[in-house]
Amino acid sequence: MENKIKLHYIKSKHIKVIAKINNVKGWFIIDTGASNTFIEQTSIEKFKLNNITVNIKAQGAGPNRIDAKIYKNNLISFGNFKLEKCEVATIDLSPINNAFFEINTKKIDGVIGADILKKCKALIDFNKNYLYLKKPS
Repeated sequence: MENKIKLHYIKSKHIKVIAKINNVKGWFIIDTGASNTFIEQTSIEKFKLNNITVNIKAQGAGPNRIDAKIYKNNLISFGNFKLEKCEVATIDLSPINNAFFEINTKKIDGVIGADILKKCKALIDFNKNYLYLKKPS
């Protein structure tokens, strides 16, 4: 069964979506270039991330490596669509949120990355502003 999720374009030209991690709602950017799904490192308690962590050095588009932690076995949902046993990384999102503040755009809670998009065979309809997801088999 395919699920249809509404996308929201913001002033920065990013695509935002409402999602929940462990039943806590937040605003997330859809980023097909991000290998992992991640949230702001100060939101671990807010999103009730499970305590199984792995420390990694993440690589963004820039030259610097970023300290990150991966939390396993989390529930991610978009409306009625639920995906269990997901990994969620935490990083410092303040540079991104500071940039959004400068253009008078609300902060984001995190990024939905290619890991989730690929797992759910995501299809982005840019004309109608929907994200389509399928349950992994």
